[in-house]
Amino acid sequence: MQDGDRCIASFFNMAITDSSKIDHKLFHLGRINYLFSCMTSIDSVLPNCPKGFSEICNASLHPISSLELGGIDPFLKWPGGKRWIARELARYIVSRLKSHYYEPFLGGGAVFFALQPKKATLSDINAELINVYKQVQKNSEELIAGIMCLPVSKEKYDFIRNEELKDPLESAIRFLYLNRTAFGGIYRLNSKGKFNVPYGGGKRTPEILWKNGLIENASDALKGIRLVSSDFERIIDKAKPGDVIYCDPTYTVAHENGSFIRYNERNFSWNDQKRLAKAAIRAYERGSVVIVSNASCSSLSELYKPFQPRRLARKSLICPNSNSRREISEYLFILDPEML
Repeated sequence: MQDGDRCIASFFNMAITDSSKIDHKLFHLGRINYLFSCMTSIDSVLPNCPKGFSEICNASLHPISSLELGGIDPFLKWPGGKRWIARELARYIVSRLKSHYYEPFLGGGAVFFALQPKKATLSDINAELINVYKQVQKNSEELIAGIMCLPVSKEKYDFIRNEELKDPLESAIRFLYLNRTAFGGIYRLNSKGKFNVPYGGGKRTPEILWKNGLIENASDALKGIRLVSSDFERIIDKAKPGDVIYCDPTYTVAHENGSFIRYNERNFSWNDQKRLAKAAIRAYERGSVVIVSNASCSSLSELYKPFQPRRLARKSLICPNSNSRREISEYLFILDPEML
């Protein structure tokens, strides 16, 4: 049994010593731990768990499709995005969301699209990114027509990459074209705020946006949703009891202030990490559920005390050779008023 499994087994044993008196708050938290630990059976950790409890937990372990949640695939390719765990996060959020959903580090929006809440505020400090979402929301047909007119070649890519467009629709067309033809779908800006990712080539084309209906589906999902370009703290501070906030910031740790910047030209500094932790705890104290994905870093754990992170592991998707992809560890903090 792995160390992580021992910890979870200890947690469950505290919750189920008497199957007739299951602490449902602990059970709910334990179940989400199992979803994230990618285990095949609760019996491998708790061979003596009460009858009936095993079946309930094991039912939570089986993969669920986006269709079962009403979810759709994101239209953006976004390194560091949460496609790999979006459905599990959405399943948890559905059980806790009573009012408004907030996602202040929108990026590729994988969790939002898996969840598709009726009331939501989606935000990001990257104004160009938010403009793309607004154009998908309001002008999906014009977007598709504009992208379809652009040939896919290195020469055209370099030309479009160097363009500076003021028109919102044209800017969104440029953004989506680059996103689907750039190397690895990476979004990276240099110190001057200029997009500087090289051409991807090969099978990297924008065709999937209309052939798979990604933009049309996203446009439908975004109807009635509030889209804002904003600093995260101002958005988090709006949350009230019954709301759920999901945060997926750039993973900057205390000793790596020069780390890879995932989504904008302004570094997400250690001070920003501290601001995020304080804002998350304030929202929790107001009665909101806050979920934070972050770097697997002991210094971050200190910021969120007494909340303990769940450690998640996955393969990096940036390297084109799947055999060379390194394992990446992440923390997931869940601040839930009903869990304490």
